[in-house]
Amino acid sequence: MALLKVKFNQKKRVKLAQGLWLMNWFSVFAGIIVFSMGLFLKIELRKRSEVMDNSESHFVPNSLILMGILSCAFNGFAGKICYDSLDPTKFAKWKPLLKPYLALCFLFNILIFFVALICFLMRGSLESTLAQGLKNGMKFYRDTDTPGRCFMKKTIDMLQIEFKCCGNNGFKDWFEIQWISNRYLDFSSKEVKDRIKSNVDGRYLVDGVPFSCCNPSSPRPCIQYQVTNNSAHYSYDYQTEELNLWGRGCREALLHYYSSMMSSMGAVVLLVWLFETSVMVGLRLLHTSLESIPNPEDPECESEGWILENSLKDTLKSALESLKKIGKFNQVEAGAEGAEGEEAGKTPAITTVS
Repeated sequence: MALLKVKFNQKKRVKLAQGLWLMNWFSVFAGIIVFSMGLFLKIELRKRSEVMDNSESHFVPNSLILMGILSCAFNGFAGKICYDSLDPTKFAKWKPLLKPYLALCFLFNILIFFVALICFLMRGSLESTLAQGLKNGMKFYRDTDTPGRCFMKKTIDMLQIEFKCCGNNGFKDWFEIQWISNRYLDFSSKEVKDRIKSNVDGRYLVDGVPFSCCNPSSPRPCIQYQVTNNSAHYSYDYQTEELNLWGRGCREALLHYYSSMMSSMGAVVLLVWLFETSVMVGLRLLHTSLESIPNPEDPECESEGWILENSLKDTLKSALESLKKIGKFNQVEAGAEGAEGEEAGKTPAITTVS
């Protein structure tokens, strides 16, 4: 028994073809949207590539760009088929191509669904990428005179100002690295010497943060140096008072920004997938309804369309049997080749009669 069998007359076939033609061009527009989303995400990721550890995060925008291009191509082609199906003479040239095309559409829809899932599942990979990238970026913050790293200070400062964040996980991350360049340190000063000698790595570590960590909304002037020293500031308690620094780490801020963007894009891609699936089902019904016309010379006669010629169970069973036959055929060929090789290796015995 065929799956989702529907009876069609000429009027219904024409309406289906016209509706599918319109839906295909809507799908082309949806493909342009998916392409644009991928391009936008790629640009946004490239803006902050200096604070990302690897290029794995570009898998999502590259996939969206590819899916957008393929969607435009597939649906533009399907629109042409639907338009030509209104004329039996024009439709005849597409008949041999429809089954392979529908198989490609099925694979394409699986890929779209996979890309939509990846948009939702990339959070973990993105988090590790940002954590390591920000850690490296903060280490190079002081290297304003080093070629290839001189831009890092500006990058980190602009990032902290734009996203209202401080450090990797929080402002205390700045206490663990030397973020002040040696050129601005007075090495004849006892304080500087003591701080450098206070750690085995010989770094100048302070309980301070860059100016970009300051919250301009705070009524108190920014306390960016001696943050943990209560006696260094009037009416100040490090343990209880709300600091006038950004409390959120930049990893969390960037992760929230990109993951929310990817989740929104994933929802859009899922809608596109549902739309593409409905177009594929409609195209299959149109294809089978046109092929099953009993009298091609009488286009007004009724016909039947279906998704699968047999039930889902029977279709899967026949597919498995076909795969088994292919496997057995390959085994037979391999055995035959082995036998031929053995026979070729044998040398015939020659008897001479004197």
